[in-house]
Amino acid sequence: MMKDFTVLAGRLLLALIFILSGWGKIKGYAGSQQYMESMGVSGALLPLVIFAELGGGLAIAFGLLTRLAAVGLAVFCLLAAVFFHTDFSNPMQFISFMKNLAIAGGFFVLSAHGPGAFSIDAWRQRRT
Repeated sequence: MMKDFTVLAGRLLLALIFILSGWGKIKGYAGSQQYMESMGVSGALLPLVIFAELGGGLAIAFGLLTRLAAVGLAVFCLLAAVFFHTDFSNPMQFISFMKNLAIAGGFFVLSAHGPGAFSIDAWRQRRT
């Protein structure tokens, strides 16, 4: 039972940053778009980024399509690290790069081990 609570806590903690970030991009859409473009990434991709962050974060939080969402967000983290955090002369950028790698690692572990008992995926599996 403790394992299921720790997996739930891990899912919620991983999801929180993406839910808040996706919501923040909706609230500050123009600024987010400008930032992406300043980094050489098309601002037209912002709706996809919001979907990945908000949708993926909510999927992880609720344990819905968890393995797929985890792999998707792991790849998202790796891409974000490469596109937005490679100025290694800036210590904060290096820390952000490493943070994204660590979060991707957590998502890969989640994808391998699954969402635990306290998830929609587990509930759906019990029903079949």
